[in-house]
Amino acid sequence: MQVDFEKARRRLVEELISEGVLRSRNVIEALLRTPREEFVLPEYRLSAYVDSPLPLLGEATISAPHMVAMLCEAVNPREGMRILEVGTGSGYQAAVCAEAIGRRGRVFTVEIEWPLAIFSAQNLERLGYADVVEVHYGDGALGIPEKAPFDAILVTAAASRVPAPLQEQLAVGGRLVIPLEERLGQTLYLYTKSEGGWTRERLAYVAFVKLKEGRISSRQK
Repeated sequence: MQVDFEKARRRLVEELISEGVLRSRNVIEALLRTPREEFVLPEYRLSAYVDSPLPLLGEATISAPHMVAMLCEAVNPREGMRILEVGTGSGYQAAVCAEAIGRRGRVFTVEIEWPLAIFSAQNLERLGYADVVEVHYGDGALGIPEKAPFDAILVTAAASRVPAPLQEQLAVGGRLVIPLEERLGQTLYLYTKSEGGWTRERLAYVAFVKLKEGRISSRQK
């Protein structure tokens, strides 16, 4: 079965614009330039532009395009930014962020599952993102202190609280987007850091896989 992926991608982007999910020109163009079909497992390739999550390796999923767009819009991407992503998955969100900053800046992304770290690194290398996206294997809740500070941090798994290391590694004026587990489900929040403290904005009710912390084997370090 032949699928015109470029046409399907454009149709999906137009739908997200009409729904108000996509608003910024650079994020719109980022979604148009990033081939989601190259970041899904082969058996789900024909479903790449259905606006829903799709299975990856193990219990992981690739987020629905509308959620990827929402996360990217929330951090207000601009050229030259340094972005940290927690939870690389297949590398799709990192690639969209790289496109949204015009490939001028740096995206650092951390994955706690070794097979996914390899899978995402291979995808990003194959598609030409290695010059702007840097994949790390490790506990994303710890951030990457040696690469800090970051202008924005995106967490793509639900946590019980905002990890302290991520708060510390965000630059003043920076934005942190994270889904938090609450009594009745999960809520996506946008935190903004200022000299005087933090502000918090509720963005949406969501459903993410849970954030995994501290499960790095010594063999794989």
